[in-house]
Amino acid sequence: MQDSSTLILDYFEQINAVPRCSKNEAALCRWLQAWGKERGFADATDAAGNLVLRLPAGPGAERAPTVVIQAHMDMVCEKTPDSDHDFSRNPIRSVRKGDWLMADRTTLGADNGIAIAYALAVADHSDLRRPPMELLFTVDEETGLTGVKQMGKDLIQGRILINLDSEDEGIFTIGCAGGVDSNLSQDLPAEPIPHGWGLYQLVVGGLNGGHSGIDIHRHRANANKLLARTLAALHKRAECRIMTLAGGSRHNAIARDAQGLFACGAVEGSIKGVVAEMEKTFRDEYGANEPGLFVRVDSARSDAAIVLTRQASERVVSLLLAFPHGVAGMSPHLPGLVETSSNLAKVSVQASRLRVLSSQRSSVVTRLAEITGTVRALAELSGADVSDENKYPPWPPRMEDPLLERAKAVYTRLFGKDPVIQVIHAGLECAIIGALYPGMQMISLGPTIRDPHSPSERLHIPSVGRVWQFLRALLEDLARV
Repeated sequence: MQDSSTLILDYFEQINAVPRCSKNEAALCRWLQAWGKERGFADATDAAGNLVLRLPAGPGAERAPTVVIQAHMDMVCEKTPDSDHDFSRNPIRSVRKGDWLMADRTTLGADNGIAIAYALAVADHSDLRRPPMELLFTVDEETGLTGVKQMGKDLIQGRILINLDSEDEGIFTIGCAGGVDSNLSQDLPAEPIPHGWGLYQLVVGGLNGGHSGIDIHRHRANANKLLARTLAALHKRAECRIMTLAGGSRHNAIARDAQGLFACGAVEGSIKGVVAEMEKTFRDEYGANEPGLFVRVDSARSDAAIVLTRQASERVVSLLLAFPHGVAGMSPHLPGLVETSSNLAKVSVQASRLRVLSSQRSSVVTRLAEITGTVRALAELSGADVSDENKYPPWPPRMEDPLLERAKAVYTRLFGKDPVIQVIHAGLECAIIGALYPGMQMISLGPTIRDPHSPSERLHIPSVGRVWQFLRALLEDLARV
């Protein structure tokens, strides 16, 4: 018989063979439905594409309350600049390095494919004494919890839910931050490149990036901020005009790369000297956490002959310099918990139009409104239009939930130590599910995952087996009437 880690990872490999970027989960949904039908499980979907498989109880557990295991089908699709991976058709290629599983220059998809693997293992184990169960697989979690926001209120019947979207084995999450995304846009005046000026490409890269909730406190550089600081330093030496900017990829990822085309009248050697100085400054500030950081500039060519005016270029740089990014406040109640933060997620200047995407989070509703108000005020001062989207509430912790007490007792019995109980700064679908289904008992747990939402994402293999051992024991405990 396979050991538990190998068993779960086999399911994970099957899931990773199905492309499933956010908003493109239909193929995985069909695969899961077919998998369930082969085993005689009923299924249901709602208008958003969320799926539930219904599992009958094991012998003797028919009267136990229904338990929901919940995961999301989509994954963040990120890759390194040198990767030729096509997320629309290529399977994720896994690479084992000691105790860790990674992908080949892409995100691994353990967030949240490993959770689906656990759910399938639960369903496929005839020797597991389990209560009646619903396996809930949601869509489009990574772009703002949009799938679960549209979930039908009659899709599930269970009122005990185990979310498997946490990333530290031995830690139970019982609360999370709320969030909102802000989109800024503005048309900017442009003019021909001044005669005799050169065109240059500025690139910031080699950064770790990471999850904008989980990793926001880890002193990782944001490529958009470094790009703006470098452009400001160049402009102090000689007037520069922006042609294009492009940085960041997703609302919930810290920007790893950013680049821009700009025109400047200074000699190339002077420009390269400023950039080298800024790279040294950034390495002094972030070198311990960003060993791969680099800033480069090279002469460039473009068929376009239009750049932003001097005033417009200065306005863009000033806006990005002033834009909030990082931790805005720590919780006064839970030591070590980030209460409020913001992420300067994406920046773009194309065809003389500026676009900025910022993501704000807080476990306090009024603080979330405050930092979002700061972003709106900056937009208004710069003359940009701004709109908010993807808003979701916090998940308030409830220490008295019977599910939490049973989970703690099972964990302590198995491993001889107490689990850690935490509230996290990231957003979890539990916040939406709890609002849709009042009185739902919920915990979130999972194996250890590092650097999700980046090509450095990795899954700790020994933790996979321990979570499976715990999940089995907890379900057997919940099966007792």
